[in-house]
Amino acid sequence: MSYVSCALRAATPRCLPAPWRSPRPFSSATGPTAKKSVPYQKTLKEEGSGTGEPSRPLPPSAEVVVVGGGSLGCQTTYHLAKQGVTSVVLLERDRLTSGTTWHTAGLLWQLRPSDVEVELLAHTRDVVSRELPAETGLHTGWVENGGLFIASNKQRLDEYKRLMSLGKAYGVESYVLTPSQTKDLYPLMNIDDLYGTLYVPKDGTMDPAGTCSTLARAATARGATIIENCPVTGIQVRADNFGVKRVYAVETAHGTIQTPCVVNCAGVWARALGRLAGVHVPLVGMHHAYVVTERIEGIQNMPNVRDHDASVYLRLQGDALSVGGYESNPIFWEEVSEKFAFGLFDLDWDVFMQHIEGAINRVPVLEKTGIKSTVCGPESFTADHKPLMGEAPEVRGFFLGCGFNSAGMMLGGGCGRELAHWIIHGRPEKDMYGYDIRQVASVSLPSRRFHHSLTDNNRWIRERSHESYAKNYSVVFPHDEPLAGRNVRKDPLHEELLRQGCVFQERHGWERPGWFNPRGAAPVLDYDYYGAYGQERHRDYTYNRLLGDEYTFDFPPHHDIIKNECLTCRNALALFDMSYFGKFYLVGPEATKAANWLFTADVSKAPGSTVYTCMLNKRGGVESDLTVSRISPGDPASPLAPAFEGDGYYLAIGGAVAQHNWSHITAVLQDMKLQCKLLDCSEELGMMSIQGPLSRVVLQEVLDTDLSNEAFPFSTHKLTTAAGCTVRAMRLSFVGEMGWELHVPKADCVKVYQAVMQAGARHGITNAGYRAIDSLSIEKGYRHWHADLRPDDTPLEAGLAFTCKLKSSIPFLGREAVEAQKAKGIFRRLVCFTTEEKVPMFGLEAVWRDGEVVGHIRRADFGFAIDKTITYGYIRDPTGGPVSLDFVKSGSYELERMGVTYPARAHTKSPFDPDNKRVKGFY
Repeated sequence: MSYVSCALRAATPRCLPAPWRSPRPFSSATGPTAKKSVPYQKTLKEEGSGTGEPSRPLPPSAEVVVVGGGSLGCQTTYHLAKQGVTSVVLLERDRLTSGTTWHTAGLLWQLRPSDVEVELLAHTRDVVSRELPAETGLHTGWVENGGLFIASNKQRLDEYKRLMSLGKAYGVESYVLTPSQTKDLYPLMNIDDLYGTLYVPKDGTMDPAGTCSTLARAATARGATIIENCPVTGIQVRADNFGVKRVYAVETAHGTIQTPCVVNCAGVWARALGRLAGVHVPLVGMHHAYVVTERIEGIQNMPNVRDHDASVYLRLQGDALSVGGYESNPIFWEEVSEKFAFGLFDLDWDVFMQHIEGAINRVPVLEKTGIKSTVCGPESFTADHKPLMGEAPEVRGFFLGCGFNSAGMMLGGGCGRELAHWIIHGRPEKDMYGYDIRQVASVSLPSRRFHHSLTDNNRWIRERSHESYAKNYSVVFPHDEPLAGRNVRKDPLHEELLRQGCVFQERHGWERPGWFNPRGAAPVLDYDYYGAYGQERHRDYTYNRLLGDEYTFDFPPHHDIIKNECLTCRNALALFDMSYFGKFYLVGPEATKAANWLFTADVSKAPGSTVYTCMLNKRGGVESDLTVSRISPGDPASPLAPAFEGDGYYLAIGGAVAQHNWSHITAVLQDMKLQCKLLDCSEELGMMSIQGPLSRVVLQEVLDTDLSNEAFPFSTHKLTTAAGCTVRAMRLSFVGEMGWELHVPKADCVKVYQAVMQAGARHGITNAGYRAIDSLSIEKGYRHWHADLRPDDTPLEAGLAFTCKLKSSIPFLGREAVEAQKAKGIFRRLVCFTTEEKVPMFGLEAVWRDGEVVGHIRRADFGFAIDKTITYGYIRDPTGGPVSLDFVKSGSYELERMGVTYPARAHTKSPFDPDNKRVKGFY
């Protein structure tokens, strides 16, 4: 018999390595003998596989073809059928679950540091515990034994307390337990090193075969067709009359199915399936493992355990445990086999052993417990540890539902429902932006998640996927940044700012300024894999040390440095490098027709005007907020002024959401068949924003134009010169001060920057980064898209009704939904809160009104000018009534942070400069 303790002795070297080290890459040392077998009483493998013939005839056509019969494929098929799509076909190359689903641990934890994911998990739990049994009369294998999160230090327990507070907004029952209370709940646990735990009594586990077979039964009953033993061999793609590539048919060895829609739920094999359609799917395969113990006396009915600091989980398996985790040196599956089905790898004990010590420490009886079997199978992982979902930008009608990072079972129900809604209605119900494949850019465009220069770079994918895997159990701190895959995209001012102490943040490959370290440069170095695979760890790594200093849920140690950047902007002036912004031109004979339909505000003004506006979806949800400037054609053409016929508009969009905007606009233009073009100049132009009361004085020395209110009013723009270089100057602000943006050809950026800094030196100018922008903008009440403004929020709910041209007769996308909501009433509303107590908040805090939870905080920061914590969150009336301004004003509020409530004041206007005098130059 193999014992857990034997694994420690058999693994080499005898002494366990430090958490971020590995004895050698891809080791294959033999360990104690144990059979390879999943711990489930039943798998679908026993029902026969590899017969060579499909389980049923192929139909000639279908509305939707789902490829892949694992968790996501079955959930998506079920939800498509449930939402009324009867002509849906699921194709599985072998048997259902045969790829990665059959060996999954099947854990479901209800709380994660994301409000959307909490909602997705809740639906999965509802499907497997209630919906499917009610529909089919079958048991899915759901076991509700609870979940226990282990904290060995204060920071970890603080993270769990944040989850507990968020859970209260969603009705998720959870409790913070002391070590002694934990011992009462789990008598076999060692509590000597415990700081505390979080207990969630309604967490549980799922059975992959039981869940997927029941999903298939329910989907078939609603008209879906499930075909096994039918591998896909090709995807037919055709271009329409406008050159747009669209799915036409799915080819198999047994026939072709004509369809306008394919859903790639092929797991580790999704990359190969994507290539058949010319779609890039940026994921990698890795070995992911757990071991199953022999019977343990007294373990029955214990909750599942997640000891994040030891990077180990303990899943109840009847009267035994499954033990697994996320190691620092995972093995990549280099050659993904097309024939792999119901397969397992040999467990590499040198890699797996780092979990053994943590497991024995937490449950000491494991040291004398036998190992019944090992389970090491393939799983797919992505560079940001988020799934890939939605319609691919390369081919219309080709959807992804893959790359679930070993969470496909627990996210499957929620994501399957959203993917079905996406396919049917063109967008999901919930805010799935973080999962959206459209953020994986095309060759010409930057994106939030991955730029084309990254997704075609195997080194970058491996580095980022490794770091995401290795840090899966790390505390999620508000200001953490990746160390892998850095310095790929740098703007023209990068080296200049680096010398001045810029501490950079990474966004979709761009290095953007975070804040400025007065002690000097902090360059980002090549990735060292945290010492894994024989890599030598960096020593005296300043950037990593600065990140580590901010691993806290208190005010970070650099709080006062950011305070200085903010207050210098408020009292003098600051320069912000915003070059990573998306910069697009919408031009052509029907550009104004497109602009009128796309943008909520009236942007069809005279050239020289700039308008802040939103773009909506059909349901009235906000897909973007941006500035749109009417321009004249350039003669000669340049990145600042392209040549075009008809009308032209210049779109400036937050860099983190540039690809989302591009995709939204492109889809609208394709669907309406409008004669206009969208041009991308994001890489060709830099962007500097000079903001503050002294900005006019300084810029008047640099710009060759009159900057008075009369000559250059707020919300206008013009071409002018700066330091002998042509620039487009825009009088705008994202921080609530008088200021100008300078849009500059990249070759001239350094020259213009130096001229501004030289002119501003005697006036106290400072560099400032995005950490300061976050603080200044929330203080002024400006929205951040995808923080306090998302596709499931409307302008009326978000306080942006002024951006909608409802008083005109001009139709725009989403207008009918906005008008209907206006007539019916607003049933949730974005509200600003401040607290007198100077306590750090970061979002996800619960909002209490008159003793009831009415919502949670979406966005939070500290406002240095008003010297208060500022938060924004959506609230509802618990009685179900509309949320009027009177309702907001009449309540007594508290914000719950990590289980502690703080009195809060609700504001119906910005607490800073509510009359907007400063942006107009009135101080």
